[in-house]
Amino acid sequence: MTFELAVFDMAGTTVYDPDLVAQALQDALTQAGCHASLADLRALMGYTKPAAIRSMLVAHDLSADDSQVALVHADFVQRMLDCYRTHDAVRPMAGAGEVFAWLRQRGVRIGLNTAFSQDIAECLIERFGWRQRGLIDAAISADRVAQGRPAPDMIRALMAACGVGDATRVIKIGDTEVDIREGRAAGCGLVVAVTTGAYHRDELLVHHPDAVLDRLDELPALLARIGRPNPA
Repeated sequence: MTFELAVFDMAGTTVYDPDLVAQALQDALTQAGCHASLADLRALMGYTKPAAIRSMLVAHDLSADDSQVALVHADFVQRMLDCYRTHDAVRPMAGAGEVFAWLRQRGVRIGLNTAFSQDIAECLIERFGWRQRGLIDAAISADRVAQGRPAPDMIRALMAACGVGDATRVIKIGDTEVDIREGRAAGCGLVVAVTTGAYHRDELLVHHPDAVLDRLDELPALLARIGRPNPA
């Protein structure tokens, strides 16, 4: 059996981001009077940003009602849009475009999913030209489904968009423990973690992915070793 769809996370997996997400989240929370550490915020990478904001507000005994969470989230989104549109350090992860092309040449569709809101995701996709260059087939964000990670909703939405009915034919690739849990919840046939983002190898291994890669461009060699898809 071959794979039909590869679902990639964005920041930390296919997008190089030198801690800009955690910094923007910290700045937005600080503006609201919540002084969270970067270490605590990094541990929440991969989760929906409203959920991360609510968690930090509660942890600091601050109001975490819907209106307050929405206010902080709106601040965070604007900071991320400003950053992702212009920051020189933001770029595709090394090998991302090549891996997308390699998979698509072998009949594997490419889906992107993210805990960002759709406007941030589209900002990156447009900046990198991934859709215009025909490198991706679909993209989804946490604000477009009922539940974000670790629920399987985003993966299932991408499967529907790409016409894939069997989750065992899906590869999930991400840089956080919640990416791994998302892949397991969806029943993906292969769940791959990468060390290019929020988590180190040992931190990922405790969540039992099928493989841990140090570079995204190691994925073709992994698939060749396991015989799916045909690497020829």
